[in-house]
Amino acid sequence: MKELNEKLFDLQQEIGTISKDTKNPFYKSKYFDVNSLIKQLQPLLKKNRLLLLQPIENGSVTTKIICIDSNIGTQSSILLPEMNDPQKLGSAITYYRRYTLASLLGLQADDDDANIASGKVFTTKTEDKPWLNKNTPQFNKAIEYLKNGGNISAIDAKYKMKKEIKDELLQVN
Repeated sequence: MKELNEKLFDLQQEIGTISKDTKNPFYKSKYFDVNSLIKQLQPLLKKNRLLLLQPIENGSVTTKIICIDSNIGTQSSILLPEMNDPQKLGSAITYYRRYTLASLLGLQADDDDANIASGKVFTTKTEDKPWLNKNTPQFNKAIEYLKNGGNISAIDAKYKMKKEIKDELLQVN
């Protein structure tokens, strides 16, 4: 019977590169979807006799990996933000599930969406960014993105905006 750390080590050696198979149309970037990630991990979890759980406990998204043989486990948690919008909360839960799992397993994958959403965008000069104008498909996508829990700094990183446009976007809840 292997100890938990040895099983996790074996799992990490077999994972390989996590494929980014989901596209974010707003940013034209790719990221790995939590369900695709779990699908890729399931055969390795089974092989190593590890159980994956992702409950919400005490206002946090928690990812647990438990050794079936020893009943010993490890976990990673992130406290959920306080939100009244169930759609935004659902997006945060999905996002946090992905990140607690990736963190717990020490996965090596860059997430283009996270870089953009956090403002860590590798972009060219401001002059090279397009203008975001009202009543355009891009403006409508920006509003939808914000309604779904997106961050204004990510939009600001992608577009040049007049103050009136930015002020209007800041009013979107």
